[in-house]
Amino acid sequence: MNIVTVPRLIILGMIFLVLGSCNSIKSNTSNPSQIASQNDSQTQSAIKIAGSSSSVTIFKVLTEAYQAQDKTAKIDFVSLSQSEGAIAALKNGIVDIAGSSHKLKPEENNGKIQYRELAQDLLIVATHNSVQGVTNLTTAQLQSIYTGKIVNWQQLGGPNAKIVVLDRPEDESAKKLLRKYYLGKDETTTNAIVLNKEGELIDTLQNTPYSIGAFSLAYSLINQLPVHRLSLNGIAPNKENLTNGKYQMVRKLGIIWHKAPPPSTQKFIDFTFSSEGNKLLLDKGFIPSN
Repeated sequence: MNIVTVPRLIILGMIFLVLGSCNSIKSNTSNPSQIASQNDSQTQSAIKIAGSSSSVTIFKVLTEAYQAQDKTAKIDFVSLSQSEGAIAALKNGIVDIAGSSHKLKPEENNGKIQYRELAQDLLIVATHNSVQGVTNLTTAQLQSIYTGKIVNWQQLGGPNAKIVVLDRPEDESAKKLLRKYYLGKDETTTNAIVLNKEGELIDTLQNTPYSIGAFSLAYSLINQLPVHRLSLNGIAPNKENLTNGKYQMVRKLGIIWHKAPPPSTQKFIDFTFSSEGNKLLLDKGFIPSN
């Protein structure tokens, strides 16, 4: 009796094991598209973007909106202070996209990358909110502040306090535009505090009473900065005055990428120049170039 019963139990157990294995295989292969999707999600590489300090804001605006639309998109930022560094990173395969405040120079173009202007960004001259009574500066007054001839806000109708000049390096886009339209070639005061990145200047201005500096209007609007945006020669820094040509201190921001990019990068580029992308930039204070 025992000799007959034991083998039957073993055989039944083996049958159940086989059936269980079949069910397991069936459940794993019943939705191949889902498996493929999971594999794609796991192997999808991040889009790497290197932006100069002047282009970081516009790319953050675009990537936040893009990732809200595409939950699987992965985007990493490489922080660099100048456009030249971002372009070099692109050419060396470190990043997929570079942001720049100037067009590609002949010596920067290796024939494998392409440039397209993305948007215009007004540059404002602003002060810490402790500077009361000063809402407009003439070219002559701005020159006198940056050269150190005017050192106290009281000389301009403001408080009796020393002016703290926050400056950028001479090769940065903001300083170049300041010189082009207002400062000329006169040497900047040695008392100016030079900050390499625009973000550093903005943070310092907000935390330093009686300071003055130049930076992005769009950044100011997006982050609702509690600073005083100054008119220059009676012209306010706004989109209307840019459109009518009265306000000329504007920085052109561009995007550079490989001529044969991966599909994920091309998809982001397409979004950037879409009508949706244009509207987004316009709403945030930029002027889309197309």
